[in-house]
Amino acid sequence: MSVAGVGEFGLIDRVTARLTYGSTVLLGPGDDAAVVAAPDARVVATTDVLVEGRHFRRDWSGAHDIGRRAAAANLADVVAMGADPTALLVALCVPTDVATDWVEELADGLGTEAAGVGASVVGGDMSASPTLTIAVTALGDLGGRAPVTRAGARPGDLVALAGRTGYAAAGFTVLSRGFRTPRLLVEAYRRPEVPYPAGPQAAGLGATAMIDVSDGLLADLGHVAKASGVAVDLTRDAFEVPPQMRDAAQALGVDPYAWLLAGGDDHALAATFPPATELPPGWRPIGRVAAGSGVTVDGRPFEGPAGWDHFR
Repeated sequence: MSVAGVGEFGLIDRVTARLTYGSTVLLGPGDDAAVVAAPDARVVATTDVLVEGRHFRRDWSGAHDIGRRAAAANLADVVAMGADPTALLVALCVPTDVATDWVEELADGLGTEAAGVGASVVGGDMSASPTLTIAVTALGDLGGRAPVTRAGARPGDLVALAGRTGYAAAGFTVLSRGFRTPRLLVEAYRRPEVPYPAGPQAAGLGATAMIDVSDGLLADLGHVAKASGVAVDLTRDAFEVPPQMRDAAQALGVDPYAWLLAGGDDHALAATFPPATELPPGWRPIGRVAAGSGVTVDGRPFEGPAGWDHFR
């Protein structure tokens, strides 16, 4: 049955019946708005939108994976502030011929990704649209910690990375060339593996700046450099090319470092720390902060695009 057959409110009933709620949800879907506890008295809020044909394709990814990816893009922004995610609000604009089963699987994916970090889908909106669009707003709790912004990096700080980069970009290239393997890369594009605990962990360690790597490591660290008024220099040898990526790059005629340094959608976390910080497992050093401006690799500008720009 299509969404036109079940109707707006029937579809809402089907979706909300599949949701579960964590302890921070005081009032879930069914009223004019949800009520979510904010123990810290401050709320971290962020929003992101995924548009079919630009951010995902239904012939490349199943509904469950698209739901997880939509949730991850927002949850990663919350933890990049050093906060713990609490809730998601989802607005879905969908063509009327889309099957209700597809929407239910999307809802399951959103709920699965949120539940993995103790958050819940607490409401949203639905509308008919010729273009399938998913807009997600995420909320988070700082737990008494100061937010970690992009503006605190200082010369001498260590630059570190939690999570992986380049895998999703490589998977996108593989899929765009009509292939479905290597599976490791394709699955990384379909469903990112976000190092969620690393965000609050970095805040507790005294991280001076942090960012979610969504558009490419060079581009996103460029935001940190600009906000902090510093330069960032990365060490190329800090990035290991995995065998599957090396083989795919050779077969497709791509420099794998273009994926590793400028590829987005893996949602790794990049942070700067005071120079004497002992990094915990899961974080690895990749460079240093210096006086100046911009981002370099081994002291030189990177040749090629630094990351994704929606309008270029």
